[in-house]
Amino acid sequence: MAYKRPTYSQYKEALKDVSLPAAWADMDAIDKNIADILVRAKSTPIRLASKSVRCRHILSYILEQDTQFQGIMCYHPKEAAFLAGHGMDDLLIAYPSMCEESLREACKAAKSKTIYFMIDCVEHVQQLDRIAGQEGVKALLCLDLDMSVDFPGLLFGVFRSPIRNAEQAVDLYRAIKSFANTELCAVMGYEAQIAGLGDKLPGKLVENQVVKKLQQKSIPIIAERRKSTVEALRNQGADIRLVNGGGTGSIESTIQESIVTEVTVGSGFYSPHLFDYYSKFKHKPAAGFALEVSRKPRPNMYTCTGGGYIASGAAGTLKQPVPHLPLKTKFVKNEGLGEVQTPFTYKGDMLSIGDPVFMRHCKAGELCERFNFLHLLRDNKIIDTVPTYRGEDQCFV
Repeated sequence: MAYKRPTYSQYKEALKDVSLPAAWADMDAIDKNIADILVRAKSTPIRLASKSVRCRHILSYILEQDTQFQGIMCYHPKEAAFLAGHGMDDLLIAYPSMCEESLREACKAAKSKTIYFMIDCVEHVQQLDRIAGQEGVKALLCLDLDMSVDFPGLLFGVFRSPIRNAEQAVDLYRAIKSFANTELCAVMGYEAQIAGLGDKLPGKLVENQVVKKLQQKSIPIIAERRKSTVEALRNQGADIRLVNGGGTGSIESTIQESIVTEVTVGSGFYSPHLFDYYSKFKHKPAAGFALEVSRKPRPNMYTCTGGGYIASGAAGTLKQPVPHLPLKTKFVKNEGLGEVQTPFTYKGDMLSIGDPVFMRHCKAGELCERFNFLHLLRDNKIIDTVPTYRGEDQCFV
């Protein structure tokens, strides 16, 4: 059956017995997004980015849908240990850590599960080697290769790893070889300027054209850097068996690289509104939150309880949630979304005190940091209510 976007009345009926504010996930939309992502990735294995999901039930559900989904990209060592403790395997920790307690938990989990630890300097390796030796395991290392591109007067990308070329990678690998309890076997490069940067932002016609051109120029530079680095490491004897790249916004370009063994996808499953602004794909809104109308101060003016769930990153209106249903709901510019209340205008059918208003968060996983549970919808009915990481008393950063 083809996916059909639910109406306000259908969502309202589905959540009529739920205390608001509350978070929801539409499993029909998630299924559609899963199918579309599999098509986009062709035959390339897909690793799930847990940072963009933050719910064990949803992670497990996606992994079960197709064998092309293989492994999880975690964002913290304690998270990897937590997921391993619940039976998950093939866990790549996407960010380095010097926290001894967290690394020790992950090393203990690595005794029975495959866990990759991210590194980009000798200090990371020294800490891991010492803890891994104490725990009696060999820590599998993944080198974070910086994918930003320097253009005249502009760094196009994000500040991540200091390892920017094959020579620097080889120098670090030579240092790694002197440690007994670590092994470099993976390379990750995240092209954030393509994967996480939309090229059709509303009201940004000139900026969008500039972004498209810079992205087009970046793609071959990124591909060559990743290829030359992996080949150089292999020529030095490194058993690089995992090469990770990409994100929801860069699947098409990343899978063109023959050196890449897997792509990472996370945000595309929930499809927050940040991913409405890409010209090459369109996924379905599959998760968000519902607020309760608590006041009606003037005609066509309403106030909801809560709502100020602003996404991380550089400040700006893009990082605010956006109205989803009912259509033509608009926030008040001078007030925005508030800590405990949010005013908005709506000129459609009369809303009543107590009615829900549905919103979408800007960034995928951060929604689950605000709510203990996700109410799962299918055929516009709640089929289950499952805990988020927060609902399981887990807070990793």
